[in-house]
Amino acid sequence: MDVLDIGRIVTGLVLLVLGGEFLVRGASALAGRFGISSLVIGLTVVSAATSAPEFAVSVGAVLRDEPGLAVGNVVGSNIVNVLLILGLSALVVPLAVKRRLVRFDLPLMVVLSVLLLLVSLDGRISAVDGLILFFGVVVHTIMSVVISRRDAKTAVNAREGTGDSATVDPADEEGAALGASVSRSLFFVLLGVALLVAGATLLVEGAVNIATTLGVSSLVVGLTVVAVGTSLPELATSIIAVRRGERDLAVGNVVGSNIMNIGVVLGLTALISLEGIPVSGAAVAFDIPVMLAAAVALLPIAFTGFAVARWEGGLFVVLYAAYTGYLVLAATAHDALEGFTVAMAWFVLPLIALTLISFTAYEIGLRKGRRDLDQTTTST
Repeated sequence: MDVLDIGRIVTGLVLLVLGGEFLVRGASALAGRFGISSLVIGLTVVSAATSAPEFAVSVGAVLRDEPGLAVGNVVGSNIVNVLLILGLSALVVPLAVKRRLVRFDLPLMVVLSVLLLLVSLDGRISAVDGLILFFGVVVHTIMSVVISRRDAKTAVNAREGTGDSATVDPADEEGAALGASVSRSLFFVLLGVALLVAGATLLVEGAVNIATTLGVSSLVVGLTVVAVGTSLPELATSIIAVRRGERDLAVGNVVGSNIMNIGVVLGLTALISLEGIPVSGAAVAFDIPVMLAAAVALLPIAFTGFAVARWEGGLFVVLYAAYTGYLVLAATAHDALEGFTVAMAWFVLPLIALTLISFTAYEIGLRKGRRDLDQTTTST
């Protein structure tokens, strides 16, 4: 294990934290300046910026004839984003989920995940498949801006009707102060992106060097080390956004990043490659379905109470630890793999599913009770 690689990892982590801080500051200021919600900024500007490391790694992997690393990077990053990043963010502060995210963005993330699985069944993501995936992101970006502007106009009309002269979405005081200068806000965004890309590049380089020294396959490296490394911008951005009170930006960043990873990172990489991206049978049979399951698992949590609670975040982190444990045991052909698989399949996963169903039913019951109480109060 090279000391230089360890130094790269430490330096990369420092740059990621600084980059996340600058990116959140600049993005929040732009949102306040142009009257666009922090959720939409997170779904578009921030998610595109934090997906830059995934794009660089995937294109480089395809050009170096390592398609397993390209696919593993995107699939692993999406799993990390939902299970680890949202999980850790929710452990810091319970995350609020806006209704439009539930009605539009989350379903689109699930649809793109299903689409990725379907186009991968033949063992290759062709250039045509990449164009279809990329088109989904274009539609999402346009619709996000249109919906945001429509909602802002509706809020302004409603405020004028009540004679309220307060601003629609004042953001926070610091964001409003920064928003006074668009050029300064853009500088913060660009500086944050540059630091995030540099930090992720250093960290991934050091981690991959260590992993390959240990003889781990490119698919597993992509699903674990590279996926976590290239998702660290999302983690840094989401944690900092949560601590600064921008919980919409945190959730929007993760959901938007997953959409960008599938549509832009894999889609454009397949277009650049021309011959497409080969997808291994292991990824089609296990890893992409896990990515899809993680996306689907977020739907009922967001629907019930429009929030990701701390216990739900903790559950996501545990699931990610179990997934990573399985990958490591399978990659090393460890003797404990069979027992681990049996325990997960017959005890842990059914218990988690039962817990999710029970708490979902409980949350739905609470919401129904509140609705009935409100109707009774109104009628009396």
